[in-house]
Amino acid sequence: MNRGGIGPGIGHETPEAPETPAAPARVKLEIAVQDAAGARTAFAAGADRVELCQALSATGGLTPSAATIDAVLQTAENPQRVAVLVRPRPGGFVYDADEIALVTADVREAVRRGAGGIVIGAMTTDGRVDIDAMRRWMDAAGDAEVEFHRAIDIAPDPVAVIDQLIELGVRRVLTSGGAERSIDGLGLIAALVERSAGAVEVMPGGGVRVQDIRCLVEAGADAVHLSARASSSDTSPSGPGGGSAGFDVTDGAIVAAARTAVDRALAAPTRPEQPPRPAAAG
Repeated sequence: MNRGGIGPGIGHETPEAPETPAAPARVKLEIAVQDAAGARTAFAAGADRVELCQALSATGGLTPSAATIDAVLQTAENPQRVAVLVRPRPGGFVYDADEIALVTADVREAVRRGAGGIVIGAMTTDGRVDIDAMRRWMDAAGDAEVEFHRAIDIAPDPVAVIDQLIELGVRRVLTSGGAERSIDGLGLIAALVERSAGAVEVMPGGGVRVQDIRCLVEAGADAVHLSARASSSDTSPSGPGGGSAGFDVTDGAIVAAARTAVDRALAAPTRPEQPPRPAAAG
């Protein structure tokens, strides 16, 4: 495409200016938080949504307490801004009947308390989505949005998982593209975006740094997820039974930088390859 009045040569008509493309949709910024203080910090710094969990750094996230859900919902004011992770234990994503029943009850309780979104995921031993478990949990979620978490990253064929999630009616999927860090799974993330064709929102997450965000947005991400964690200033001893000293907090500066990076990535013009300029007339 010829931009900006670079004509094809002297004596030729200047081609008509291309139509202005529609403004891109806002890419949502989701921050993983563990308490109301973290949610307040995230929203004040520009987050669109929080994923609420507990034990994030130690386990990757587990189901938060009912009181924590209440406190974060009060902070958010809009329930659609809170997605509650429901995960009964650390480790893999193949669950037995007791665990499936527990998640069902926890999903129902989180929605009853007002959560606008639920984050869940279950797999079979052969790496496919556990359809029966997911249907039970989605029934319990009712009208709340359902997000499938990074269980997709252990699947031998994540693209096939997207097809299953579309069939189930899942709203979005969190993925690192199967890599430790999302930037290293960029190729698969782009493939999942293409496969979903908008039927499921694809949200990269996992080791995301602010400088990675533009590439993730350019790959077609509908949202970007990061934890924006920093160590607290707490120095009180935890003793022999309290685990490691200190705890994680949400860093507002990282959230704000992430918001800026998302918005700049959306505002950046697409730069198609330009044809060579014609030689000047002699």
